[in-house]
Order: sequence, then structure tokens, then C-alpha cells
Amino acid sequence: MAELRIGVLGYGLRGALAHVAHRPGRGAAVTAVAEPDPRARAAAAAAFPGAVTHAGHREVLDAPDIDAVLVLTPDHTHADLGRQALLAGKPVFVEKPLDIAVERCDALLRTARATGTRLYVGHNMRHMPVVRLMRGLIAQGAIGEVKTVWVRHFVGYGGDWYFKDWHAERRCTNGLLLQKAAHDIDVLHWLAGSYAQDVQALGELMVYGANPHRRAPGEPKTPDWYTRDGHWPPRTQRALNPVIDVEDVSLVNLRLANGVLAAYQQCHFTPDYWRNYTVIGDAGRLENFGDGPGSTVKVWNARRSGYRPEPDAAFTVPQAAGTGGHGGADTLLIDEFLRFVREGGTTDTSPVAARMAVAAGCAATASLRDGGTPRRVDPPDPDLAAYFEGGQRPTR
Repeated sequence: MAELRIGVLGYGLRGALAHVAHRPGRGAAVTAVAEPDPRARAAAAAAFPGAVTHAGHREVLDAPDIDAVLVLTPDHTHADLGRQALLAGKPVFVEKPLDIAVERCDALLRTARATGTRLYVGHNMRHMPVVRLMRGLIAQGAIGEVKTVWVRHFVGYGGDWYFKDWHAERRCTNGLLLQKAAHDIDVLHWLAGSYAQDVQALGELMVYGANPHRRAPGEPKTPDWYTRDGHWPPRTQRALNPVIDVEDVSLVNLRLANGVLAAYQQCHFTPDYWRNYTVIGDAGRLENFGDGPGSTVKVWNARRSGYRPEPDAAFTVPQAAGTGGHGGADTLLIDEFLRFVREGGTTDTSPVAARMAVAAGCAATASLRDGGTPRRVDPPDPDLAAYFEGGQRPTR
């Protein structure tokens, strides 16, 4: 089996995925990295001995010896760089969210179809054991037909990860209902078996906006910008991004096309970090307690009662077959991408679903910035949806 030669665009926080894809002697190797920041570029050169590094992305996309590309750059560049990779004939992995504007997502999907070049989206939570366990229980009928889904996301390290760099700026993210919630909106859609049709949201910049301790424009992040034990409580954060204009708490109500009602809440100043899903059907409910390996998904479906902590059935979240981030999901994600590059076919991640997570996030962000006015979510183009659901096979 010939080794796939991988080009990487961007070596920031999600550069960890490049490490997962670097498997010299085992089917794939990172051979080129484009990164404009000289410090990050030097780090990439050290991490991938023998790989060439560039300040610009065109050198990677135009190289004839690159077989596939990972786009790991800031969110607002995803669709444009993804389109350029497709036009260069390079199968491309685009990190989530697909972009920060629905129109750019649609342009990316259209380019993939027009060129016939393979497009893959990095929604790694579809490979997380807790999500797959819940989806399996739903498919088995453990709670009957899904009627409502509630998601709470406690972002304990929000002040470190999202308010000290470009993530804090609308021009780069639109809002954290795209950057952060794209994961959960996609999972919510997957568990409920439908996409959002209407949304209504409220949100505020409650904590970090009042913090005056900002870096000067152009000043790099401090070496201790992220620690597990420090920077608590949130008001003690220092060296925040010079510009902060995204919300740090948000609440979203959704009506899906199949009638399911859903709710999503996100908070970036909690002391704990995890996601809680409650899925209620017409014959029971399930809920996860913890979201990593060894956590528990509990099902109540046998009888009515008052509060009882012991469920009718409990299931332990397994360790993923892969290793690395997100409970091993990152490895499984890259496994699927490399297989897709070689063989094509259907995948557990979906460019159309990724587009719909962006569409719902954009509509919700517009709603919360307009006093909670309900918004209709732009549906996908049916022909494009059919193309991707069919495994990106050319149609006659």
C-alpha cells in the first residue's frame, strides 16, 4: 500500500490531528506544513522531521507530491482553503465548523460536487464512544421514538481556550454557537434523526467582557495561557484577547424538521468541563453522566416514579478503539478520512450535516443578537444533499 503524503494547512490548537495523521511506515505521513506564524512553523518542522514547511498555503496545494490535505486553520478560512484544495484536485479534510457563513459552506459543497474531489469534515464527536452508545440505544428502541433532546455544555476551560485568541472575535468565529456548539448541534441532529428548521436564542457576554486585563494588539499569548489548575475563578483570568465580542453564555431552542423539540445551553465560566445529553422518547429517557470512557449512560423506561437515581438500565461508556484526543475519537476520525481518501464511499461524518450545524448556529447567533427573534434555518440544496448522502459518487 503506497503511503499517503499529507499536507497540513495550519499548525495551531488542532495541529494535534496532524500528529494523528502522521504514521510513517503505516500508510500516511505528513510531508508538508503551511503555517504563517514563524514560531508555529518552527514547531511543525521539529514535530515532522523531513517535512517541508511554508509560510503560505499555495506551495502545499500546488505540490504534485501531496496526496491529501488537512485544513486546520481558523474557522473563517475553512471554506475558502477547502475550495482551493478541491480545485487543486486534493482530497481535503476540513476541520469543524465547516465555515462561519452558510453561503461559504454551500460554495464549498458545490465545488466538491463540480470537481468530483473528495471532501471530508472533522466532526470527531460522531466517533466518540458516548455518542455512539447513545445513538445505538436509541436505534434499539430503548426509549421509543425520540421526541425531545436537551443538551448542556459546561465549558470549564472557556476562558483559556476561547477568550485569549481569535476565537473571541466575531470576524473569525461569528460566535461560539458555531465554533463550540457545532459539535453538539451536529450530535443533536444525529441523535434525533433530523435537522433544525426553526431556532430561537438568547445569549450574553457576561463575564469575560468585563475583564480589563487584555493583551496589546499583536502581543502573543503568555506561556501559561492554559493551565488545568490555575486561572480560577474566571474573573482572575489575565492576558485575554484584545478584542472580545462573542457571547460566553447562550441558550438555544430548536424545532427540527421531523417535529422533535430540542434545547442547547453553553456556558464558558463553569468549574467543570463536560457535556450532558438528555434524550426523551415516547417510552423512556436516557442521560449521560460524564462523557468520557468509564462514564455512564442511564436509561429510565420501566415505570413512573418520583426521583430515583438508580435507572432501569445503565451502560458504561467504553474506551474507543483509537487513542488520543476526545476519548480516542480523533484517531478514529483520521482513520476514516484516510480510508475515504483511498477508497471513497460513505462516512459517518457528513458534509451536509456539517453545513446544517453551521446553518443552525448562524441562525441562532442572529437570533440572540436580535433579542431572541425566532429564525428559520436555511435548508440544504436537495441535489447537493443527495450527492453527499450517496458517498460523493459522480452522477450521470
